[in-house]
This record gives sequence, C-alpha cells and structure tokens, in this order.
Amino acid sequence: MNRQSDYQQVLDSLYFTPEQKAQLAKRAADAARHPARKSHRPLGKIAVLAACLAVALAVGAGASGVLKSAAESFGTIFGSGTAQTEVIDKIGHPIGASDTDNGITITADAIMGDTYNAAIIYTIRRDDGTPLLPEGTDARSLMMGGFGGANLPVRGGSHGSAWFVTDETDNSAIQLVQTVTADTPISHCTATAEFQDLRGWDDAAGEAVTLVEGHWKFRFEVDYEDLSVTLGGGETFQQNGMTFTVDSITVSPVAVKVDYTVDREVQWSNAPSGREDPEDSRQMQRYFENVEILLTKTDGTVIDMSSSGGSIKPEHGVTVCGKGEVFDEIIPLEELASISVGGIEYQIR
Repeated sequence: MNRQSDYQQVLDSLYFTPEQKAQLAKRAADAARHPARKSHRPLGKIAVLAACLAVALAVGAGASGVLKSAAESFGTIFGSGTAQTEVIDKIGHPIGASDTDNGITITADAIMGDTYNAAIIYTIRRDDGTPLLPEGTDARSLMMGGFGGANLPVRGGSHGSAWFVTDETDNSAIQLVQTVTADTPISHCTATAEFQDLRGWDDAAGEAVTLVEGHWKFRFEVDYEDLSVTLGGGETFQQNGMTFTVDSITVSPVAVKVDYTVDREVQWSNAPSGREDPEDSRQMQRYFENVEILLTKTDGTVIDMSSSGGSIKPEHGVTVCGKGEVFDEIIPLEELASISVGGIEYQIR
C-alpha cells in the first residue's frame, strides 16, 4: 500500500494547488514531519484537511464539566472587546460534547460561524489535574496523530486550519482551535469529531513523538446564528487575458468567502501524484492566487485576504473558483466598510 499515493488521490478531488496537495499528503504519510514555527497558526491553513480526510462518521457521545458560554470559550482567541463579545454572544453556540480515554477528556466547548465557515474550540484536559504535557513543550510543535478535528458532512471541497493554545493558568489542559471553510453551506448539520494521540516534534530525534496516547470520538450539532451579508452578482473584471465574473461574496463578522467564474477552463498537466508541475503552478496563479481580495475596515485598515485557500474546478468550458478564510479575530459588521475583488469595490455598510 502506498500511503502517499492514497492520500494524494483523495486530495486531487479538492482542487488545491499541486504544491499544497504534495505538502499535505507528505504530512499525512510522514507523521507530520517538520511542523511549522508560526506563532499563531503552526499547523497551517490546510493542515486540518488531513484530519478531515481520515474521519468516518460514527456515534460517540459524552459530556463533562461545566458548560462554558461561547464568549468564555472564544474570547481569549478571537477577541474579548465589548463589540466582539456581543457578536460572539449572538452567533456562538456552546457545545459541551466530549469523550474520555486514558484519563484524558477532549471536549468541544463551542462553535460559531456563518453559511460557509465555522470555528470550533476544544479543550484537551487530564482528568486528575496533573500536567497534560511534559514541561517545556512548545504548543507550536503539537499535532494530532491520525485524526484531529471535526468532520462536517459537506458536499464539495473544504479547507481550514488548526492550532493549539496553551493555558498559562492551568497546565492540565490545552486548547485546540479548528476552522473550516466549505464550498457549500455547512450550518445545521451534525459533525463528528475524532482525535488520536497528541504528538509533538522532537528536535533531537528529528521526528514526531507521542506525548499523550488515546482515541476520542463524539458527535455534536453545528448550530449558530448566521450574520453574514451577501454582495455582488454578475460583475466582471479582466485579468491575464481572461474574464472573471463575481458570482457572490459572503461577508460576516467571522469570515469572507468569494465565489467567481473564469471564462476559460483550466488545463492541468498529467504530472504524477505528489509532484508539482511548473505549468500547474502557473495556471493556479492565473486563475486563483493572483485574484486580489482586500477587506477595508471603517478605520481605514486594509486586510489582504488574497492568500485565502479554496477550490478551483474546471467545468464545461469555464472554471469555477471559491476563496475564503476565517478571520484571526471577530470583526463586527459595523466595523467593515468595503471589500474589493479584482479591483471591483463593494460597500458593506
């Protein structure tokens, strides 16, 4: 069995860049070798896909501890200002579903999102109150082995990110944040979360090692209030000798998603799985990566969303694309002035 090839076959249907596919397949096959060193999102924008691909729907249940409010769960991660807390209280939904194995309990604390995006926060806790991880463990090196997040039953592709957050006041627990952006609506469905072994990167050994053994699995409802607004519909811009038509733009306090169609069908090479073809990279830039998305706040701050992940699908002579990402922090809609796609500006308020 060629694990690299098997993972790659599944990834090919998600329409990510050959570069991203190769990186993710290698991460899954090689047990997440060389974790990233970013301070905020060490597992990368596409890392959560490895977990999602491995999860199979099944029933698991459990609940423990006191149910946290959504604001308590998300505040330290996505902002705890007055306006941000009001948004979280409105759109967030506490969960409380959990599972316990080997003296460790993993709980899905809360979820929030919009039509196409969701953010979920989990707590991983050692039940006896002793330290969860060896002293000096760097949260940026952590990863789940095999499984590591919630699988949402969506039709079409999805992408996202996952990262760990340490609790300076409680060394018996650590938080895991997962974000998901999908091609199709994801609200009001049932998700299955599955986790296996918490691992960390050992510089001396040059490989990932298991820090906490266990297998956890449970289900929860994807339920929250959607505050998104929809903009655009039919506007066009020219780029790279092609016509891009903006199909729709979804903006919420949580995320942005842009759907557009290119008047030419992208042509991929027949490069072997796991190998990047230079021509594929150029095509990805023309149809996807070079499409500029700029979000402007009312205070004049510009947030560049151009590097967001998404999908690119050849379809009957045209190419259908979607780009989107969950924000690093809650941004109330009243603080968003406009969004620009390919130079076309849309007023949000």
